[in-house]
Amino acid sequence: MAATLLPTLSPPVSRAAAAFLLLRRAPAKPFSCLRPPPTLRRFLASASSSSPATPPPALRPLSTVASSSTAARAVPARRDLLMLGIETSCDDTAAAVVRGDGEILSQVVSSQADLLARYGGVAPKMAEEAHALVIDQVVQKALDDAKLSGSDLSAVAVTVGPGLSLCLRVGVHKARQVAKSFGLPIVGVHHMEAHALVSRLVNKDLDFPFLALLISGGHNLLVLAHSLGQYVQLGTTIDDAIGEAYDKTARWLGLDMRKGGGPALEELALDGDPDAVKFRVPMRQHKDCNFSYAGLKTQVRLAIESMNLSTDDIPILSASEEDRQSRANIAASFQRVAVLHLEERCQRAVEWALKIEPSIKYFVVSGGVASNKYVRSRLNQVADNNSLQLVSPPPSLCTDNGVMIAWTGIEHFVVGRFEDPPADDEPDDMQYELRPRWPLGEEYSEGRSVARSLKTARVHPSLTSMIQGSLQK
Repeated sequence: MAATLLPTLSPPVSRAAAAFLLLRRAPAKPFSCLRPPPTLRRFLASASSSSPATPPPALRPLSTVASSSTAARAVPARRDLLMLGIETSCDDTAAAVVRGDGEILSQVVSSQADLLARYGGVAPKMAEEAHALVIDQVVQKALDDAKLSGSDLSAVAVTVGPGLSLCLRVGVHKARQVAKSFGLPIVGVHHMEAHALVSRLVNKDLDFPFLALLISGGHNLLVLAHSLGQYVQLGTTIDDAIGEAYDKTARWLGLDMRKGGGPALEELALDGDPDAVKFRVPMRQHKDCNFSYAGLKTQVRLAIESMNLSTDDIPILSASEEDRQSRANIAASFQRVAVLHLEERCQRAVEWALKIEPSIKYFVVSGGVASNKYVRSRLNQVADNNSLQLVSPPPSLCTDNGVMIAWTGIEHFVVGRFEDPPADDEPDDMQYELRPRWPLGEEYSEGRSVARSLKTARVHPSLTSMIQGSLQK
């Protein structure tokens, strides 16, 4: 079971920090325990020597095929692998230790839920400070709970994107500290790929190819997982993700956000009439697999205003019975339409995926919103209608966690996709930039060459290809 550590933090800085993408050197105070990572001089020199002069395409591989020392390094038998996973892409600080056969030895999460409820969302600088305050404690507890030390580990896996740059850097700093201290290889992990692949830990029969729906506060993504590191993107959000729509609606309805907007809204919706408010289903005229929730959010806001509900001043616990019923009706009606939109896009994605890979047997649903019971039940119906088996991790592995990072690190480590340990002589004074936007595979459109899609839609988890470094002398 995941341990939860709740840090006490100062108020956030301005939301203008949301546009701040350049990762600067971590300040010495108040986070002196988090020294900036060693440089990537050796990694980058190796990469630049084999890279073309022109900039790489957006859909380039996310990693080198194998470390230059793969042949010399003896990779342990899979059962003996011990992978530390570190996740700091958004608002939870997480770490876990997983054995190569999928045994979870520890799982620790430090939640920022109270801060999110207090300030109404994620402020990147606030989130970075929250990660920095607890990252050492979280990683150490993960090792202690697993009854291991850093010297027992085989490698370290860390999220390198997509996510908030300020937050990602905290995890990368810590991962490189551990790797340097114990001479461990590093596996850079794609956050959304990890959400998809953790289902292979849960269901050992789940093999490629499979269709995956990844749904969270920041992502709506439909991908065909052709093989490890090779994906075709069938659909994505064109504006807001479903998780963000759940959170905003819950906040507008005056719900208690400490448990999360999604769970709070799902609970309230149980008492409402899903047909009470006639919301329009988004994008029905679009014959693709993309998602849009911005318009539905607007409809919710207008419905609240038309009913004269004082949700900003009166929380749900203080509302009258009539007022609460109106809010429950809005919640139920919103949820019905939001999930119906998911169902319609997934049905089309299944049809596309089966044209590309007729052997598909599994429909994976993962990400934070996959914890919603109503969502699971409706998408299970989509799977049944198409003779597919729905595979979804337990709720503790749907939300952001270190287990999915460690497991994805294992999957790639055993095929030789990892970076060498940081060199002892690398200076600590470096300024670098992360790319927080990281497509998971090439976008697919119906009628295009399937062979071309699969040929170009590769990803590999690597710090080398995700981090652009420059030494500051």
